[in-house]
Amino acid sequence: MKQALIVWGGWEGHTPKACADIVAGMLREEGFGVAVENSTAAYADPKLGELDLIVPMVTMSTIERGEVENLTAAVAAGTGLAGFHGQAGDSFRNEVRYQFMVGGQWVAHPGNIIDYTVNVTRPDDPVMAGIADFPYRSEHYYMHVDPNNEVLATTTFSGEHAWWIDGHVMPVVWKRRHGKGRVFYSSLGHTAAEFAVPQMATIFRRGMLWAAR
Repeated sequence: MKQALIVWGGWEGHTPKACADIVAGMLREEGFGVAVENSTAAYADPKLGELDLIVPMVTMSTIERGEVENLTAAVAAGTGLAGFHGQAGDSFRNEVRYQFMVGGQWVAHPGNIIDYTVNVTRPDDPVMAGIADFPYRSEHYYMHVDPNNEVLATTTFSGEHAWWIDGHVMPVVWKRRHGKGRVFYSSLGHTAAEFAVPQMATIFRRGMLWAAR
């Protein structure tokens, strides 16, 4: 049986506990054994690298040096990592090693919660199979992203809330490698309620399965 670890915490506005419960249920449906922890201290476990998948759900927090070093080393050695929205893309603003692993960092969401479109750029990828462009309502994430990401979906900013980014195309869903580990990220999922959107939930479920060792 594959083993996964979910670590939740940080800013409560992202409903991390509720998200952790949903994702744990998804993984158990897929046959994973799942451990759920509420502290980044879980990342210091010397057996972390034996896991098949880690799902971080911590926003705007801090992490100890030994914890982030052990986490990034585990992924580089082959443990998969899959995350979403600010719970993975805005976890530890001072930790460039973590951001290097994830492949991006949130920097703004002009207009806050608005309606926008997610454009599927890789319909041939198994993660996106059968999913067409779809409307979405959430925080419209503007991120600093790694050019090495394999982008599966994007969004285009209108400039309505920040004129100077009018027409800019921003990655929404990507996958990448960090050493031997697979890393998956989706900027969708501001709160647990967004898992009710079929496309969002399907993309993340498939992304976790792809990332797992």
